[in-house]
Amino acid sequence: MGSLASIHGSQHRIYATFCLRSSCRSTKNKYCNRLEFYNPSDNSWRCAGPIPGIPENHTLKGFAMVSISNFIYIIGGKLCKKENKDQERDITVRVEVLRYDVNTREWSTCTPMTTPRFNFACAVCDEKVYVAGGQCTVLTARGTASAEVYEPGRDRWVELPGMSRLRYKCVGVVWKGRFHVIGGFVERGDDGTVMPFVVERSSVDVYDEERCEWELMPGMWQLDVPPNQIVAVGERLFSSGDCLNSWKGHVEEYDGKLGIWSVVERSQSDRLNELLMSSSSWEGRMERVYVTMGAIGMRLYFLGGYRRGEECVKMVYTFDMGVEGREGWRSLEPLVVLDHEEEVMEEEEEEEEEECVMELCSHCCVVQL
Repeated sequence: MGSLASIHGSQHRIYATFCLRSSCRSTKNKYCNRLEFYNPSDNSWRCAGPIPGIPENHTLKGFAMVSISNFIYIIGGKLCKKENKDQERDITVRVEVLRYDVNTREWSTCTPMTTPRFNFACAVCDEKVYVAGGQCTVLTARGTASAEVYEPGRDRWVELPGMSRLRYKCVGVVWKGRFHVIGGFVERGDDGTVMPFVVERSSVDVYDEERCEWELMPGMWQLDVPPNQIVAVGERLFSSGDCLNSWKGHVEEYDGKLGIWSVVERSQSDRLNELLMSSSSWEGRMERVYVTMGAIGMRLYFLGGYRRGEECVKMVYTFDMGVEGREGWRSLEPLVVLDHEEEVMEEEEEEEEEECVMELCSHCCVVQL
């Protein structure tokens, strides 16, 4: 297990949102979505509280969560209603934008998007939030080419030219100063009259702000399966999985000159599995429930949730790209510090005498304090 002294990031927090899986009897629980954060400085998880504006017995999924300064923005998404303990139903797609101040712990509302969307690309560039693609309705599995940008200083959304492709389940990342919309389920054209079976899932739409236009990069993702998550560290891009398997057993880096993804040396899964087993005294199988990735400096942080026997465990793995040898990977089982809202939730779950597994509702985001 890695020591806390070797895990830096005291001026950072990693935020993620969770809800109870539909297999849990959570209908008595009015807080279906909640915001939590991991603090690298003391290796702890804390509950920041419920996300406001979510109706009782509903969950919000498919939204984007990004940070600017000490604010977190929760954008769009689809509302799902829990019908019973095993099923939920998609209700509507949102345009709403919420803002959370990590210092004051206060929520506020921002100007909504011009287009409702979920499963869309989103990233921050030059203190502005760019969104593109996604699905605009729960009635059809078809993407959109529309895009827009949010200017926090003016609290306004500005529509951008449409992309060359309809996309959903695409990933947004800022690389070399430009907004990249990578992969997804893709159709050619943007007028609704094209053939819906022509796919180009490995292509990327890149927005050039100076020219106010999109450029198509064919073959950048290289896979037919859409990516799960891509993070930028300086001029480097990293991925660890796709939408079917969020952890593929290694970290991959994109080589912009060669136009290929390659496995990062020392990142293979055998070392990670060794650390996983050595980080806990429980000798048995862990079932991974979720994993999400964030970057702090030259370290990649992987936040994982596991079902271990009859309990759920949060694990944190860090991969230091500046360390030689197998010491690049470190593993921690964080301390869970309960705030008042989470203590109430835990008491209700104990009364029902049922194990409830937390589900990750969006990718994590890193906040620099």
